[in-house]
Amino acid sequence: MRTAPLTAQARTDALAALRGSAAREDELDVLVIGGGVTGAGVAVDAVTRGLSTAIVEAQDWASGTSSRSSKLVHGGLRYLQMLDFHLVREALTERDLLINRLAPHLVKPVSFLYPLENRVWERAYVGAGVALYDTLASVNGGKRALPIHRHLSRKGMERLFPDLRHDAAIGAVRYWDASVDDARLVETLVRTAVSYGAHAASRTQLVDLHTTSGGAVTGAELVDLETGEHFDVRARHVINATGVWTEATESLAGSDGGLKVLASKGVHIVVPRSRISGDVGLILQTEKSVLFIIPWSRYWVIGTTDTPWEQELTHPVATSADIDYVMEHANAVLSRPITREDIIGTWAGLRPLLQPGTKEGTSSAKVSREHTVASPTPGLTVIAGGKLTTYRVMAKDAVDFAIGSRATTLPSITHEVQLVGAEGLRVFQRQARAIGAKYDWDRPRMDHLLHRYGSLLGELIDLCDANPELAKPLANADAYIGAEIVYAASHEGALHLDDIFMHRTRLNYEQLDKGVGAIDEIADLVAPILGWDAETRAAEIASYRARAEAEEAAAAQPDDVSAEQVRLEAADVAPMHDLGASVSAGTKPGSPAGKGSVGPAGT
Repeated sequence: MRTAPLTAQARTDALAALRGSAAREDELDVLVIGGGVTGAGVAVDAVTRGLSTAIVEAQDWASGTSSRSSKLVHGGLRYLQMLDFHLVREALTERDLLINRLAPHLVKPVSFLYPLENRVWERAYVGAGVALYDTLASVNGGKRALPIHRHLSRKGMERLFPDLRHDAAIGAVRYWDASVDDARLVETLVRTAVSYGAHAASRTQLVDLHTTSGGAVTGAELVDLETGEHFDVRARHVINATGVWTEATESLAGSDGGLKVLASKGVHIVVPRSRISGDVGLILQTEKSVLFIIPWSRYWVIGTTDTPWEQELTHPVATSADIDYVMEHANAVLSRPITREDIIGTWAGLRPLLQPGTKEGTSSAKVSREHTVASPTPGLTVIAGGKLTTYRVMAKDAVDFAIGSRATTLPSITHEVQLVGAEGLRVFQRQARAIGAKYDWDRPRMDHLLHRYGSLLGELIDLCDANPELAKPLANADAYIGAEIVYAASHEGALHLDDIFMHRTRLNYEQLDKGVGAIDEIADLVAPILGWDAETRAAEIASYRARAEAEEAAAAQPDDVSAEQVRLEAADVAPMHDLGASVSAGTKPGSPAGKGSVGPAGT
């Protein structure tokens, strides 16, 4: 397939196409509001059905929940305890589809130990549950993607995870799931949609929804946050995939109907891989949910929490109490307890928790325990709930619901559509040794590059051939080569340093200094690509430094309120329009309550 780059010019062209839709003859079939995994999945689904499609996001792609997950693609063992077999089977089917066909470069197998404390009844109980988990993965009709589970003695368990405390378990069950760089998955979905003809514009915020006198949504007013320009878009169907901003977006239609969504905060901490001796992950039961200790590249990801979030939605942060909670539960089973000094990074994300029922008068289809599709008013479709693993099913359900009877003649084909970087992956895997030898990339770096780019690695190689210096590691962030930074701006839609540190790389939380030590080198690489002058370069550096300092200070605060106050002292690199009183009150913008705008994470 032809792979379209996400460039600054491509964004400009997309905005021009959106403005053109204001003319009746150029009306879009589908306008997607929200650039997280669900919205990006909707864009891929809609455009591959042959529908003219556009997707907008107020911040960077995946800047909300979809870059702050546990980075797992899994069926959800805990749902078996709730006897939700359909949901587990659905998620396992999607997991295996991603591994086998859709995104084998991005989604990688990872095994976990489920420690056992009782030699008889618990081993039988957990073993039966994990056996059912494997069985549900085997009845999807496709190729089995992962090995089946195994029972381990204490000795076998300790061989795989030497730092598991000797008295923490009498043995374990080892089972398999998968991991993914969530932000890269979203960027890859957006790029796939664009490659098939969709228009995509980040840093483009929804301001209002246009409606007829009868209340039907016919389009939207957007604002380009890079220039401040407002413009109108016409669309037959507007699909709201804004996660925790769902109700705020719905309110712009002036309808009392829609879905109810609450935000719950989840926190993860990051420690160096060398700090914990183990070759597999752990899954631990806590009093609230589960805690994962996940092997990831050069470090461990440990989380998560589950607490109500009542602050602003854009910048959730980990507090000192959150960090203590995660450490306490991890240390309960580690023979060498981790300390604050071991932590090199943290992140916090908001889960959009779908509340029971829909608002009065709303047409809806509760297609899953986890997600629901609804239409609070004609022309507007809302999708909420769900999980990263089942984004494709959510997207299919949303588009089916939006186009109604046309779904029969235009069915979804996304179960067949490989994401960019998947086609030709095996060729690059077989050439990996020769490529590594030519550019002086060792095996871990080749694994890193293939995992991030798949067959798109050929485009990075072109950059290195044009400038051999780009094949070398960054001086102060040697996990990445210079070509990756250039590529983020030239092919992956990064517009700011913030986008690169937060979403194109993981420098914000995988280095103790949040990547600040490499900031000058990175700024020098992207400035020519994005056309920055000296003043803009300096402003970009100052903006990311302020963010890093504010996040570090917030993590020392005892609670959400104080942490959020500290975090908000750092201004956004491309500030959004404020959420007006009209939106928070649920009234139509433009009414006496005032005109509001929605932001961000997808709106």
